[in-house]
Amino acid sequence: MALLDQIKQPSDLRGLSRSELDDLAREIRAFLVTNVSRTGGHLGPNLGVVELTMAIHRVFDSPSDPVIFDTGHQSYVHKILTGRAEAFTGLRQQGGLSGYPSRAESEHDWVENSHASTSLSWGEGLAKAFRLQGEQRTVVSVIGDGALTGGMAWEALNNLAVQDDLRMVVVVNDNGRSYTPTVGGLAAHLAGLRTDRRYEQTLEVAKRAINNAPLFGRQAYDLLHGMKTGLKDVLAPQGMFSDLGLKYVGPVDGHDLEALERSLEAAKNFGGPVIVHCITQKGRGFKAAEDNEQDRFHAVGKIDEHTGEPLSAAVQATWTDAFSDHMVRLGEKFPTMVAITAAMLHPVGLGRFSQVYPDRVFDVGIAEQHAVTSAAGLAAGGLHPVVAVYSTFLNRAFDQMLMDVAMHRQGVTFCLDRAGVTGPDGASHNGMWDVGICGLVPGLRLSSPRDRQRMEEALETALGVDDAPTVVRWSKEKLPDPIEALRHTEGMDLVAYDEQAEVLLVGHGQFVGLALEVAALLDKQGVRATVVDPLWSLPVNPALVDMAARHQLVVNIEDSMVAGGVGARLSHEMRRVRVDTPLMCFGIPQRFLDHASRGQVLAECGLTGPDIAREVLGCWLSQQAGQPAEQHQA
Repeated sequence: MALLDQIKQPSDLRGLSRSELDDLAREIRAFLVTNVSRTGGHLGPNLGVVELTMAIHRVFDSPSDPVIFDTGHQSYVHKILTGRAEAFTGLRQQGGLSGYPSRAESEHDWVENSHASTSLSWGEGLAKAFRLQGEQRTVVSVIGDGALTGGMAWEALNNLAVQDDLRMVVVVNDNGRSYTPTVGGLAAHLAGLRTDRRYEQTLEVAKRAINNAPLFGRQAYDLLHGMKTGLKDVLAPQGMFSDLGLKYVGPVDGHDLEALERSLEAAKNFGGPVIVHCITQKGRGFKAAEDNEQDRFHAVGKIDEHTGEPLSAAVQATWTDAFSDHMVRLGEKFPTMVAITAAMLHPVGLGRFSQVYPDRVFDVGIAEQHAVTSAAGLAAGGLHPVVAVYSTFLNRAFDQMLMDVAMHRQGVTFCLDRAGVTGPDGASHNGMWDVGICGLVPGLRLSSPRDRQRMEEALETALGVDDAPTVVRWSKEKLPDPIEALRHTEGMDLVAYDEQAEVLLVGHGQFVGLALEVAALLDKQGVRATVVDPLWSLPVNPALVDMAARHQLVVNIEDSMVAGGVGARLSHEMRRVRVDTPLMCFGIPQRFLDHASRGQVLAECGLTGPDIAREVLGCWLSQQAGQPAEQHQA
């Protein structure tokens, strides 16, 4: 019987011998490679934290001692050790295991966040709650060196430093990279701690000298402690933690179980906030991941579990690929254009641009707020910044977009990858809030292009706007086939037109194709429809309002949230000028969506051609029967 089959809860680890623990670590890595290669998911990060997670669960008593994983993508080993190994066949599948911590799955999952740099604030709050209630429980927050580039983490550390009796252990999982090698001054500092062997060597010499010296008791301790502090400052400076007043332990080999357990036990017994700095290797134990220098298989689709090769060849370019290609061309055409990203150079498609124009791209780490205000400064200095981030991460920089970019009338272009429903990564990764957020910003223009040509045109238009923010958003999906316009009129494209149309279908982005499908289904029922792509969804084009007035029913279809979406803005503009044509709005509902494939999520939300056509036909028939038509939101 495999050792892994015997682990149903963390306490099962504590009866294993050292050799059994080593065998278990090998079994866990093999299990991860086999299962994640079949479903896709975050492979590299979890291969790197096998021993670290085992040590945490041997030293601390989860769930009484909460274990909080920053971002959460490296929690697979935690899930295995807390009785969920059998559920891995459904990892990131509809109704199956989440790719992040999930309170619905286990009492061992306290926080299901999947945005970075939040675990220390969560932990500090929990630890204060336990202290105030007299509970001797220790909170463990596991944070990567990449997430430590986020300002929120340092706000938490600043508060931890003045609470000597707060029972909290901060485990820094330092693998030198988030997606790609971690950037910035913090990364350089940690690299110094990782690589300078002189500290441990010199400290060992000092220990031997003191042991042989005729000094005893407190004098020997004080001398050793003073020498240790001095040596650390000179040979492996860790002043960024000690200067805050935080107890620091490390660096510790993150794959040495004995060393990990000793350090974690000492931190637990200290009774106050302690930082345990662990050095791990992302992708450890899987040669294909270890050899992949770009991201060490941070996240994978379905792959061959032996070679790491994708099981299905990419036969159609993605939106990200198209952006990547066009940015290089734009770099030549617009010499004042620069690019900024937040620790996602390659995932958002800026890798090629950085190779061609290395001095014109800035990766600021996981610091979206800094990225946006820095962009405002770049714009004020005469450049045109392109800020490329995932749609869901724009949430973190709304204030900077509003106050630093828009209020100062700076020309900054925001390129939002993974907009709309993404699916398998769950609620926090769906790019469904960006349109509502952007709609609050005075002067902002937003485009959701329907195909590659329209994306390229939108980007070129955006780079010509120097006095306001512009936003261009697209999904993580494959590029759709081109959709040509029958007619371009007043800044909009008519992609299907009928002079006798009773229904106007307004499609945004990839949902222009969905609108065409709905039009074809309505036509089979004898209902004529025109399909229009506004090209720029915000601000609402007055010509679109005029067009709405010439139809008997308007249907807005968008890959963003209905509440606060472009349909809601269209409704407002129609009512403002007293256009009373009934309007139906279809989009993402105002709730957190469970993980599933994009297609499954869209079907659950009623965002398929047949679903929308059925709703529209029902409304149309009611309207024709003389029943009052109410504004509809799906």
